[in-house]
Amino acid sequence: MTGRRRTRTTRFPALPRPVGATALTAGTMALCASFTAACGVIPGATGGSGDGPVKVMTWAPENTDATNKPGMPAMARAYAKWINAHGGINGRKLEVLTCNDHNDTVGAAKCARRAATENVVAVVGSYSQFGDSYLAPLEGAGIPYIGGYGVTNDEFTGSMSYPVNGGQPALLAGLGKALAATCGNVALIRPDSIAGDELPAMLDSGLKAGGHEDAGDHLAAEDATEYGVQAEQALRYATEGITKKGCVVPALGDRTDTFMDSFRRTRDGFPSVRTATVLGSVDQTVINATGGASGPYEGSYITGWYPPAGDSRWDPMKKVINAEAFGDNRIDPADAGVQTTWIAYTVLKAVLEKIGDGEVSSDSVRRTLNEGLRVSTGGLTPALHWPYESKLAGVGFPRLVNANVTLQVVQGGKLVSARRSIGGSNGIADMTSTLESADVP
Repeated sequence: MTGRRRTRTTRFPALPRPVGATALTAGTMALCASFTAACGVIPGATGGSGDGPVKVMTWAPENTDATNKPGMPAMARAYAKWINAHGGINGRKLEVLTCNDHNDTVGAAKCARRAATENVVAVVGSYSQFGDSYLAPLEGAGIPYIGGYGVTNDEFTGSMSYPVNGGQPALLAGLGKALAATCGNVALIRPDSIAGDELPAMLDSGLKAGGHEDAGDHLAAEDATEYGVQAEQALRYATEGITKKGCVVPALGDRTDTFMDSFRRTRDGFPSVRTATVLGSVDQTVINATGGASGPYEGSYITGWYPPAGDSRWDPMKKVINAEAFGDNRIDPADAGVQTTWIAYTVLKAVLEKIGDGEVSSDSVRRTLNEGLRVSTGGLTPALHWPYESKLAGVGFPRLVNANVTLQVVQGGKLVSARRSIGGSNGIADMTSTLESADVP
């Protein structure tokens, strides 16, 4: 579909769950509490009662043909080793179970059911594209989901989800605002899917905030192995009748690198084009795998959730990696998944310290999070806390509490802080007000 303006076909859900579903879940929990032998799951199970270890789970896809995030469970294990080597938390050891969701719905559901069976008190710092498969089992067992990667909108609507970043909505809004001042025509390439239908409104909210017109909306198949046609269409749109350099924004998740391979072969006739995208579609591991400084992302603007990896605020994480996982090449401090896992475990540690000598269970963890706990992450995010509904409930994201973004650029094959800024202080901009004005149908 060449250069057409977006047509929105879906509405963001405005409430965490339908009332009927909530009532059903509550009834199921009550029934299971009375008949544990029949149900096999105990809501509020104590994964850390008494002086025993606190049991949690981290999951991510590994060894698949699509997105892989082995650094996230590896970071979780390294964190637990470091915590336990320093006396635990309130004297309790931390036990981390890991699970491979295999990038499919069945695998995601299996991981969630295993978390319930193992009586973990929380799922922490994880990645899965299948929120509709894992959130319902977690909610049925009363297990909080702390610090998902932000790859699905379910993470920003589920009542037991406690996200630590703003997912794609914040990244796209920030990218639009950054590109508004420097780009002529902006071409968005996104999946031809229900999830993809939600992306133009987010990018356009940032463009509009910067006084720019909406992006051209170009649809592409999620599972394509080649994007030559879409690349040429986007390039023609970006360079049509303008004096400013046009911009092409692929937002195709794990297929973004496939698009960029086609884009690299097509762009020779279109020199005045800048590329830009978001973390979640691209991160340092993808940049490395596609050639680094000689790859297609060199010079691209990329919005991220956190400060660049070279920032001193990451030093505590790097200290843990060096102490407990030195030489483990799965853990890249520049990977957004590893960073998200670190922040999620920072939240867990704050929760357990708040509980103190009391009983540690999924109920007490969830109650502590719900009762106004504010968690400092050393400046990597704003202080995190999760009210029942955030300021962004009106556009369908009641659990989105951190809309901060940073603007980075690929230089010499590395993601570094961009010299120009989206706004805000210390290179960090809050996209809450921008997203509040998103033109959601």
